[in-house]
Amino acid sequence: MKYMKKITSTLSSKLCWLGLIMMGPLGAHHASGQWVEGLDYSSRANVDKTFDMIGENAFGQHFPSEHFTFEDEVTGKTVIALTSSRHNNSKIYQTHPQWTPDGRSIVFRSDRSGKGLAYALSMEDYSITQISSGDDGSDFHLGWNKNLAYHIRNDSLIILDLGRLLEETHAGKQVTKADYEQIVAILPAHFQPNGMALDHNEKYLYFSTRVEDGHSSIVQVELSSGAVEEILEVPFRIGHLQANPYKEGELMYCWETGGDAPQRMWMASINESREVSNRPLFAETDGTWITHEVFLGPDHIGFNSMGHLDRLQQGPNGIYSLNLRTDELVFHGQQDGGGYWHTAGTSDLQWIVGDTFNGDLYLIPFGKPEAAQLLTTGHRLSSKSPFSREAHSHHSISPDGKWLLFNSSLLTASDIMMMRLE
Repeated sequence: MKYMKKITSTLSSKLCWLGLIMMGPLGAHHASGQWVEGLDYSSRANVDKTFDMIGENAFGQHFPSEHFTFEDEVTGKTVIALTSSRHNNSKIYQTHPQWTPDGRSIVFRSDRSGKGLAYALSMEDYSITQISSGDDGSDFHLGWNKNLAYHIRNDSLIILDLGRLLEETHAGKQVTKADYEQIVAILPAHFQPNGMALDHNEKYLYFSTRVEDGHSSIVQVELSSGAVEEILEVPFRIGHLQANPYKEGELMYCWETGGDAPQRMWMASINESREVSNRPLFAETDGTWITHEVFLGPDHIGFNSMGHLDRLQQGPNGIYSLNLRTDELVFHGQQDGGGYWHTAGTSDLQWIVGDTFNGDLYLIPFGKPEAAQLLTTGHRLSSKSPFSREAHSHHSISPDGKWLLFNSSLLTASDIMMMRLE
């Protein structure tokens, strides 16, 4: 009898599922929910979007929070893993803004819905919203003051109304990408845009492009008119183009080689008449390898002089800052085992943050390397050089100086983590 009851129960279940299939998608007979075996599962409509599944490439869709808080095993400090999925997640490169101007969201890159798309993560509940799709790619530049995102798709420079998108999609509105986009310029077909820099006044946007014989140009786009103009050509490949976030008309860029450049750092200055001057920053010698330059404030940049090779340890190496007006150089320290790698700083010039190849991050009082404090450890567990596959920290500090944001390989191959700067 027990066996017969089991067969009857199984058959009844199968017939029920067959009936549901014949009626169409689950819940088709109840417009308001997902009814199965007399129970309404509509309140759990989004649980299928788990961390390990690849979602549809859908503009405006939401993913649940993945955040995970833990104490660093060495320092005891609290770290927040903003992502913890098997997908490859990484922050925007350290030369560009990470937070929306209102401070309510972080924009990052992920392959959860396709290769290298852009997503916004809420600072309030850590939920994630997809803000690009299709051919958009991930090269987004957030506004300094306006809650917009700039990006290039094919031959078009596009402005995304990010603030309105996030507000309306979080309110439950069904969104269509075209309703939030504005094409501001059509680029010449022969351009190969690489990187973007948004001027402090948000009137001009810049990018670099390759030209003949290994040369590169910086291209200017006037956002109000869409006028496109090449303003500077140099006889090398331009990389890491960035605008001074605090002062109009200043662009820093590097001679990009994929390694040690003859003269890494350069600055293009544009005056009120739109005339351009160009100069190197921090004259290098054969014994220096400069990398990862960033703006620290309106008048200062930070950079790292590598010390991971014997020949580089013969001369000055470690983290430095440079005054753009006076050329004053300040040393912020070096660590053993290959030394520091990336740098970031607060705009009030109170703090510097540096990381090492094994993924340890240090907080350094400006100009006082002897007082460096270990913040968090082990974010590149197997690395002793810059050439492993583990995540590059590329850390950034929030505009208010309260948060440190960085990439990590502590939990998975590449996650985004954040911690308070006390």
